[in-house]
Amino acid sequence: MKKTLFLFISASFVCAFTTPVVADEQIELLKQQIEQLKQDYEKRIQALEKGLLAAQQAAKKNEQTLANVQEQAEEAELASDDSQQMMAKNSFNPEISLILDGRYASYQNNPDNYQLPGFSPGDEAGLVPEGFSIGESELTLSSNIDQLFYGKATFSFADDVDGSTSAEVEEAFVQTSALFDGLTIKMGRFFSAIGYLNSQHAHTWDFADAPLIYRALFADQYRDDGLQISYIAPTDLFVQVGAELFSGRQFPSSGSHDGIGSWTTFARIGGDFNNENSWQMGFSHWHASNIDNRETDNINHTATTLYSGDSKINAIDLVYKWAPNTRTDNLKLQFEYFDRDEDGDIALDDFLSGDTGSYHGDQKGWYAQAIYQMNKQWRTGLRYDHLSSHTKGSNYLLLENAGLESHGYKPERYSAMLEWLPSEFSRIRLQYNNDQSYKDSDNQLFLQYTFSMGSHGAHSY
Repeated sequence: MKKTLFLFISASFVCAFTTPVVADEQIELLKQQIEQLKQDYEKRIQALEKGLLAAQQAAKKNEQTLANVQEQAEEAELASDDSQQMMAKNSFNPEISLILDGRYASYQNNPDNYQLPGFSPGDEAGLVPEGFSIGESELTLSSNIDQLFYGKATFSFADDVDGSTSAEVEEAFVQTSALFDGLTIKMGRFFSAIGYLNSQHAHTWDFADAPLIYRALFADQYRDDGLQISYIAPTDLFVQVGAELFSGRQFPSSGSHDGIGSWTTFARIGGDFNNENSWQMGFSHWHASNIDNRETDNINHTATTLYSGDSKINAIDLVYKWAPNTRTDNLKLQFEYFDRDEDGDIALDDFLSGDTGSYHGDQKGWYAQAIYQMNKQWRTGLRYDHLSSHTKGSNYLLLENAGLESHGYKPERYSAMLEWLPSEFSRIRLQYNNDQSYKDSDNQLFLQYTFSMGSHGAHSY
């Protein structure tokens, strides 16, 4: 009994001292296991985050790659469309354009007696033939020659006063298309940039005939063989400057020249007042030295007036346009002023008198016009022309016979027109002129049609 009691007490003693030790060890072990679990969990979280980041980067890369592929596909499609359009455009090389212009003209006075007192216009400055005529029809061939040059040639056909039909090379030039930004060089035969209307083909004019000052100074329009250099500045305001060098063989110059016979400088500025209103102003100067026997008809059309000397022309032009974006109606106001000063000698080549004498002429003229388009198919317009001249010379009778003595008379003209535009390629125009160019006022009526076939470039401002 004592032995059993001793063993029980011993065991209890041992348990009393060993149980706390075992519990501490288990707690420590559990802590270590928990810490290990935490570390493993953090590693797994980090691994998952790295995997997620990699997946996001891969997805973004794939998305960018897909976008690049789509962009390349769109560019390829556009290039294909451009190629197809170019192939279609170049199916005829060069491009061909035909302008059919015809008219009916009626005059109260005899057109053979037409005069501009104080001026001696060129041979082509007379009135168009009375009755039906083909007007001035044009055949144009144009094409991009290569990446640097563009070429254009225009042939015109018109009825002459004597009933014959004349054909001539109206324009034939090469023009750069890819030089320095804003710089353009033109070489060949072309319409001069003097004034506003001169460089535009006649079928784009707002009236059936040229302004009186153009008729008086340029025989309707001035062109020559030469070189033109122009530059458009890279500014918000439209700024263009340029110069032209010509052979000087064409009216209002004349004669054979080894080098430069005439030259022109011009400058234009323009801009927008707002989205509906725009404007442009131009200044130009033309000069010819050593004009050699420039030929014009005398006042009675019985002899040839010859002029030799110097000539210079200054011009100002102004254009304003109103074009609302939300409507089809629009308005254009146009004004040009010219002043010519000449100093030389004149002669009357009638094979009888052979009179000669000194001559100094100061000739001025301007016109103003307003064109209003009511809708897509109807336009109307009004125009007023005015000329004046002052001449001096050593032989008054010679000036009188040459038509250079105005006796204080100042030619003027009132014009009104109405147009029907079935499309952008066709036009029917009715025009009335009350022409007081000389003392016998003339009532003139024109019915004109203009049709465009083939390629047709954009018109200038």
